[in-house]
Amino acid sequence: MRRIFASAIALLGLAATASAQVPEIKLAKQFSMGYLQLNVMERDKLIEKHARLFGLPEVKVSWLTFNGPAAVNDALLSGNIDIASGGVPGLLVLWAKTKGTPQEVRGITALSSQPFLLNSRNPDVKTIKDFKDSDRIAVPAVKVSVQAIMLQMAAAKAFGDKEFSKLDTLTVSMSPPDATLALLGGKSEVNSAFSVPPFQYQQLENAAVHTVVNSYDVMGGSHTFTLAWTSAKFRDANPVLYKALIAALKEATDIVNKDKTAASALWISDSNSKLAPEMVAKIVAGPQVNWTLVPEATMTFADFMTNVGTLKVKATSWKDYFFPEVHDLKGS
Repeated sequence: MRRIFASAIALLGLAATASAQVPEIKLAKQFSMGYLQLNVMERDKLIEKHARLFGLPEVKVSWLTFNGPAAVNDALLSGNIDIASGGVPGLLVLWAKTKGTPQEVRGITALSSQPFLLNSRNPDVKTIKDFKDSDRIAVPAVKVSVQAIMLQMAAAKAFGDKEFSKLDTLTVSMSPPDATLALLGGKSEVNSAFSVPPFQYQQLENAAVHTVVNSYDVMGGSHTFTLAWTSAKFRDANPVLYKALIAALKEATDIVNKDKTAASALWISDSNSKLAPEMVAKIVAGPQVNWTLVPEATMTFADFMTNVGTLKVKATSWKDYFFPEVHDLKGS
């Protein structure tokens, strides 16, 4: 009887310990100014704030930085992070790979719509048709980053659909900060970069660098640049924490839009950037920049990637690869 009683007490102790465990959420961001909401959420502890409001008195929040969607998605699948962020193709690839499984990945919300630029220091490259075999184009990750996919879309538009991968052999994987150094240094074989803000604008401060492609021109207008995604497993296992995450994203977006100068200063501080505050503030408030949770033109990416065989699963709507919490938005 004593053994039974002791065992019961031990089990109760384990249950109490389990219930007392602090919920945890690990978030990833990349090298870009496209994640301002995440910067605000980290500084103002917005996830923690909304978790308390929803009845979670304590939550452990961790932030990690990666380069490229492959590294982010590997970290998500391995459980090293819970929330991924990046460009639209990063979400689509993992959604198609996991669809129908307990680990199925879908989008949480968009973060921003803004263009990214293909810049070059080669004066002979005026259009995408001018690249030669001797040129090298830096992208965050070859073939899978949003810049690499956009280069394929631009190639398809210029050379024909069957030639979408014509320029892939010219691409090299390089983080935006390193690509900028290579481009501005003038000694690297990398003479072009499909980059991200603010680095793409830093590159253009050099008179020898010019823009070859604007992603808005390829897409025929504004499109989502950055977004966040997670697994159904994490969402289902943490309904209250997930609700707090959504609320935090909404508040952070409001904060960014209310004071873009302050948001730009926060990015400078978080990234230890040496860029002039006036320049960064101008980028954040640019006429083609929209800080929004609404997915925009994501199906254009999905349709292209399906047509060329990058995606093995065809989406019929943007809602196929986003969780229901944002289905009431006017996404595309």
